[in-house]
Amino acid sequence: MASPSISVDSKDFVQANQDLKDLEELREQQIRACRDVITISKKIIYAVHRGEMDIAQKEIPTIKKALKSAGDKSQDTGMYTVAWQEYVEALAYYHVVADNKLPTRKDLGSSTAEYLMGLCDLCGELVRRGVNSAAKGNTKETQRMKELVERIFGEFLNFDLRNNELRKKADGIKYNLNKLEDVLYDLKIHQRS
Repeated sequence: MASPSISVDSKDFVQANQDLKDLEELREQQIRACRDVITISKKIIYAVHRGEMDIAQKEIPTIKKALKSAGDKSQDTGMYTVAWQEYVEALAYYHVVADNKLPTRKDLGSSTAEYLMGLCDLCGELVRRGVNSAAKGNTKETQRMKELVERIFGEFLNFDLRNNELRKKADGIKYNLNKLEDVLYDLKIHQRS
């Protein structure tokens, strides 16, 4: 007696193939949206550095729309987290300069890890602003940026960070703080000369 053949549902494999194609398309859409967020965040940051606050402000709805179209973490592209960090960095920098306020996680709608990593990146922009201000003779603005980086650094000291990406970025805050302290020290030395 012959053994019965094993039943295979070919339609299920066809559907599985379509599901993979659909997932890949969603993944590609997310990557494109995340690239848009990253590009727009750079536009906002550079506009703020140039003092073009109206241009930066006009980009805020655009970056929010791009971030919304990025979906969620389910696509696991890796770019999603980077896009959020860039978003936090850009909007935090804008609000620090425009409103003299560091926005909260809630203000930005961000997760804790992405918010904190974005703040680490923000410190680099604050250093740049401080150095540029010093070059223009605006030591008060340099001092303000140093105080903000110092405050962020102090807050980060309260965290028990593991040896991961956030820890590495957080370690960079101290370097940024030292850079601003050096700039202010050099200014004081030159003023005394």
